[in-house]
Amino acid sequence: MELSQVAQILGGVAVVVALVFGMVQIRQYRQQRHDAAAIELMRSLQDREFTHAFRLLYPLPIDCPVEDFRALGDDYEEAALAMGTRFETMGLLVYRGSLPLPLVEELIGGAVVLLWQRLRPWVEAHRVEQRHPLMFEWFQWLSERLEERGRPTQTPAYLRYRDWREPRGR
Repeated sequence: MELSQVAQILGGVAVVVALVFGMVQIRQYRQQRHDAAAIELMRSLQDREFTHAFRLLYPLPIDCPVEDFRALGDDYEEAALAMGTRFETMGLLVYRGSLPLPLVEELIGGAVVLLWQRLRPWVEAHRVEQRHPLMFEWFQWLSERLEERGRPTQTPAYLRYRDWREPRGR
């Protein structure tokens, strides 16, 4: 075998190795991006404002009538705006591919759907009254996507993963 053939073979091997290395790097980058998104999502849900707003809104009935909701006072409307804004941002980030929908579904999906069900009449009335049909459009979009995936009726994680064991080597 001539030296030029050996050089060609080695060049081909080098290209293949470089391609495999590049693919591994891209995969690691995507996983890091996913992990960073999860951490940021968790941070956005772990503050006093979120907890207070959730505590106020969660007990409301599904499709709470607008008049009843407004009669509860400004604290409730402020809570609705705080939650709506967070879920609006989440919806847009999911749509753009910055947050994976399965991650949002696992971390907060149930709350998104439940709160949309409670706030929908108020949001729809606000859209008409303020002539602002875009209000919380991504919050609604996210809730609808999660409902399509069956989030409200899924088996809870504590049952679905009850046989889970930590993988060796972690």
